[in-house]
Amino acid sequence: MRGVNRFASVMASAVLALAFSFPVYAQGNGKGKGHQSSPPSSNALPNPTAGGPTTSGASPFGWVDDASILGPGTMALTVSAMRWAGTDLSEVDFPIVDLSVGLAPRVQLGASIPRIVGSADGTGPVGGIGTSYISGKYVVLTGIPSGVKLAVAPMIQILGSGATQALPPGEGKTQFGLPVSLEISRGPARLFASTGFFSRGAWFAGGGTSAQVSPRLGMSMSFSRAWANDGVSGFSRDRRELSGGASYFVRPHLAVFGSLGRTIATSDANGAGTTVSGGMTFVVEPSAIK
Repeated sequence: MRGVNRFASVMASAVLALAFSFPVYAQGNGKGKGHQSSPPSSNALPNPTAGGPTTSGASPFGWVDDASILGPGTMALTVSAMRWAGTDLSEVDFPIVDLSVGLAPRVQLGASIPRIVGSADGTGPVGGIGTSYISGKYVVLTGIPSGVKLAVAPMIQILGSGATQALPPGEGKTQFGLPVSLEISRGPARLFASTGFFSRGAWFAGGGTSAQVSPRLGMSMSFSRAWANDGVSGFSRDRRELSGGASYFVRPHLAVFGSLGRTIATSDANGAGTTVSGGMTFVVEPSAIK
């Protein structure tokens, strides 16, 4: 067990070191200060690397999720860090706190709250609480046919200060989202896909695969796209991202994870860049509370 704990500590440290090793640029909000890039915190598009904790993926992919949920009374707490680097800007989110709770055999609640690290001279992203999500998840179908699940996950998105600045005057910072997820399980492997919309006119879709390589090691990959009409920001937005990750259970109720994402065919104004994240997930079951 000592060797396993050492491996987990090294893995977590390496991921976080990589996440923070990119050079820190003098940053603005991507508008009016000579910068081409727009960081995630100043973009009103849904971000696939945030938006509520998943239950069994190798890393928190947000709404690009499977259709599984936690058991009744089970809680999962994830604390992570994210580093995004664009063409001429970078951004750090730390800590990102995700919490999910199983309420009933088919119902789960969750929340995701990131903290944006602002620059000391005020030229970087707007610091403080970033775009947050409060979500529910209901499994509509399970095991019909065998290995197939369908879930809906209504959520409320509360834009952070940076993203609010990208909206037209008078627009509220709260909107409603409705992801729908499909999962197909075959032994240790799973395929999953999600799609849905947000009330301000943004749409998203994506899919991926995950596999339990060993009893402790899981790996996954996903592709996602988010796009919006002119009602979101006055011009068309489109973001595509390919992500991959791995998780390792140090103990039955403690896992460390890391993920790497890269945008594809995405403009700087829509958040083109590379995202590295890592963190730890703690799972508490009802038997542990008694």
